[in-house]
Amino acid sequence: MKFSEYRYERVDVEQVRAAYAALTERVRNAPTADEAAACVDEHEKIAKHVGTMLTIAQIRNTIDTRDAFYEAEQAFIDENAPLLNEASQGFMRALYESPFRPALEEKYGRLLFLNIELELKTFKPEIIGLLQEENALTTAYTKLIAGARIPFDGKELTIAQLGPYKIDADRETRKAAYCAEGAFIRENGAKLDEIFDKLVQVRTKIAEALGEKSFVEVAYNRNLRNCYAKADVEAFRAQVVRDIVPIVESLKRRQSEKIGVPEMKLYDQNFFDKDGNAKPEGTGEEILAAGRRMYREMSPKTAEFIDFMFENELFDVLAKEGKAAGGYCTMLYEYKAPFIFSNFNGTSGDVDVLTHEAGHAFAFYESRNQPLAEYLRPTSEACEVHSMSMEFFCWKYLDYFYGGQTKKAKLQHLTDALIFLPYGTMVDHFQHIVYENPALTPAERNAEWLRLEKIYRPFMDASGVPGYEDGRLWQRQLHIYEYPFYYIDYCLAQTVALEYWAMSQEDYGLAFEKYLAFLEQGGRMTFTELCAVGQVVSPFTEGATKKVVSAAKEWLAAND
Repeated sequence: MKFSEYRYERVDVEQVRAAYAALTERVRNAPTADEAAACVDEHEKIAKHVGTMLTIAQIRNTIDTRDAFYEAEQAFIDENAPLLNEASQGFMRALYESPFRPALEEKYGRLLFLNIELELKTFKPEIIGLLQEENALTTAYTKLIAGARIPFDGKELTIAQLGPYKIDADRETRKAAYCAEGAFIRENGAKLDEIFDKLVQVRTKIAEALGEKSFVEVAYNRNLRNCYAKADVEAFRAQVVRDIVPIVESLKRRQSEKIGVPEMKLYDQNFFDKDGNAKPEGTGEEILAAGRRMYREMSPKTAEFIDFMFENELFDVLAKEGKAAGGYCTMLYEYKAPFIFSNFNGTSGDVDVLTHEAGHAFAFYESRNQPLAEYLRPTSEACEVHSMSMEFFCWKYLDYFYGGQTKKAKLQHLTDALIFLPYGTMVDHFQHIVYENPALTPAERNAEWLRLEKIYRPFMDASGVPGYEDGRLWQRQLHIYEYPFYYIDYCLAQTVALEYWAMSQEDYGLAFEKYLAFLEQGGRMTFTELCAVGQVVSPFTEGATKKVVSAAKEWLAAND
């Protein structure tokens, strides 16, 4: 069935809450483990239906943020999702406290109950109003960024449509594009500050109501950090500063030479070759067709997956008026179908969607028959291993997209992967500072961002770019507003993905087998357990980043 044919109906909140309440009572009074398990199965059926309806509405809202019907449905979801969560949490608490828990753990696995324990720490009925406010604020940010209409090149462009100009071969064009974007951020600075001020305060109130020291602890629990803690993340960030920042600095010096600029500015950072960045050949439709060919050739499993995606129109990837910014992959449980959303703009980012987001989608597809929604996917850093590793496994087929520019594309991708690590860890460090110091003013937050730049990205110079020279660059990072503390997951995953890349340079088939072993576990293991199954070093292991740097240096020396 095609996505356009998927039926949407507004969830009857009171009916679902009543059903969850009845199941909660049943599981508390279950006379046998089998009866308790039957309650789990019924809860799963309801939860998958609710999740599917909410996801359909959210997808259609992001496809066209101007659609009044789905705008209203998104507002309804923002208001009512916490109420549904409350009822579901009541059931999970009863399940967690069941006297039949040992038998249930044997049936469903220990991890289910470990994750329930973390989830229970993130909710009390008293915070429903605060959660509703948090949802409304993140939607306001999405709408503000999606609604950007930036005068440029005789047109009115969205932020996504501005992308190609930001990597133009002409430096003045790049500068003008960044300045236009930065001007939008500065002009809307008061609104962006207001939204974020309110988010920090509401999230701090949530933490206080839950008895936590700060929102940091809440975010770790929300993200189901079930096998590592804040200290592990701090140690990983320190490895990045020690091992990755120096190689990135050398890459930036080399980049400066290659593009012929005496000193790198913000608007030079994503421009890698004086003849222009590697650019995919063909229209958006042709790039999609090349992606289908690639996955058909990669393996029988990826072939089955990509045919399913195309036959059911599970993509919306072309940039157009009214679409939300960014890209994502999500899952429609009842249809056992992933969905990919993006904004193609004629850059290498278009190929990234077919490698990164399709990596997520492939993992979802492979896990689609897991009995529990909890096990359809692992925690987010493991999910990002699925996507970021797939980017590198697609190197074998990049000529389908880039033709004679394939080597340039590989060089750009590997360089980008290394450059990203300091940025991603900086985003994480920034969020720790913000939520551990919730009284910071907007100006103080911006100053903290600029201070961290000197540690993680000493090569960054945003002078002359309005907004961004003031330390507002972080306001373009939607994750900081919408998915707090998620960004470190990309960094942990990138480290693992680079390990798989290094393996694939020696034995592609063996590396892909190990990747599949990681991916096919779905969400049945913790991140560090998955690393063991996939035969890669956990990023938290001392020396993990040194291993990555060594392999990358060798390849770059031979190919740059």
